[in-house]
Amino acid sequence: MTDHYCDRLLARREVEHLTGLPRSTLYERLREGAFPEAVSVGPRAVRWRLSDVREWIESRRP
Repeated sequence: MTDHYCDRLLARREVEHLTGLPRSTLYERLREGAFPEAVSVGPRAVRWRLSDVREWIESRRP
């Protein structure tokens, strides 16, 4: 199990770069529950845990 307290948080653009997903698809997958949930870091700011994004990427591989 990953220690989320030491996990790096990624901005949306970093997530887009790592996954290859454009912003619209990223948010569509979030609405569908098909992408890891974001962590709120402010009133209008969210970040994703690097470990969650990596896990999602690995789960997509054949």
